[in-house]
Amino acid sequence: MSAPSGAIWGRAEQQDFRSRVRGGLLGGAVGDALGAGVATLGLDEIQAAYGADGVTDLVPAYGRRGAVTASTQLTLFTVDGLIRAQVRRDIGAWHPPTDVHRAHLRWAATQREWGPDLRRKDNGWLAQEEWLYVRRDPTISCLTGFGDEIMGTLDRPKNPIARDAGALVRSAPFGLLVGWEPQLVCQLALECAVQSHGTPGAYISAGAFAVIVHEIARGGTLEAGVERACVLIGRSSGHEPVTAALRQAVELVRRGVPGPEQIGALGDGRTAESALAVAVYCALVAEDIRQGLRLAVNHDGPSATTGTLCGSLLGTLHGETALPPAWLAELEGRPTLLEIADDFAMELTQGPSLHRPGVTESGWLTRYPRG
Repeated sequence: MSAPSGAIWGRAEQQDFRSRVRGGLLGGAVGDALGAGVATLGLDEIQAAYGADGVTDLVPAYGRRGAVTASTQLTLFTVDGLIRAQVRRDIGAWHPPTDVHRAHLRWAATQREWGPDLRRKDNGWLAQEEWLYVRRDPTISCLTGFGDEIMGTLDRPKNPIARDAGALVRSAPFGLLVGWEPQLVCQLALECAVQSHGTPGAYISAGAFAVIVHEIARGGTLEAGVERACVLIGRSSGHEPVTAALRQAVELVRRGVPGPEQIGALGDGRTAESALAVAVYCALVAEDIRQGLRLAVNHDGPSATTGTLCGSLLGTLHGETALPPAWLAELEGRPTLLEIADDFAMELTQGPSLHRPGVTESGWLTRYPRG
């Protein structure tokens, strides 16, 4: 379920991969921050507040510019869980859904506790980041899904009526597992999504998104990623709304000048499949990341959600250097995002040099404990 142990990463491949990982994580967070201040506003309200062009720059949210929402928080913990899964292979404990679930339980603790418990050495470094201990409008589905330690399954998902994008927005990191086969990436995303979201549209959207990110992280195109996603999710019962939404997004690219009217035709973005369609459409028509993100947040739907998804796609596609530096400069949690992005890239490309069976103590195992 990972890159072959004998795989060799050259320097150029490592640099490209790190740039895409950084781009995907930072891009998602930038899109999240751009939409956070207008997440509850309709287009008319956005234009009334910020002019005919709507939001064109970061605006205050949660008391500051550049603030991120629970989408970015959860994404960080998804990455943490994936690194832990790789590390735990040393002891034969290879079940990534469990490790990701444990990471999301650590996120849930940040939503109810005042600050990190420094006595918990098994928490690793991410759960000790004090800035994460604040609620940023997480969905009820995520709070209840991770409210206990019981894991859902595809046959018995948690929150079986949850339709929102709370699982979708945390699923980009699965696509960064470039050494995995796409069907395994899809399966992992599905199994992790049902821990909080139980309708097929919600968890299948997460699988589709992971596959699209996976394709572009490997150097493919967005169009190829959408096509591959449609094929793979077509094997899942209840895929039809997601497949239809993705097909509609691709078809809409050929119709007229991009704008809020076209986005409105894709739905209100309040279901996972419509949010995915909006993000894919905006990424497909984007002339650059700045223009694509502005398009992704100026509409009647949940701007932070669609901004996160579009930013993840465009950041992975173009790499970190294509992201607007002025927005990055004000981004909340940027040092944390960079740190875990680089850790993820190192683990996937140089894991055997960081830890190995039989070693019980090291700096890496302090950061990402096997327990």
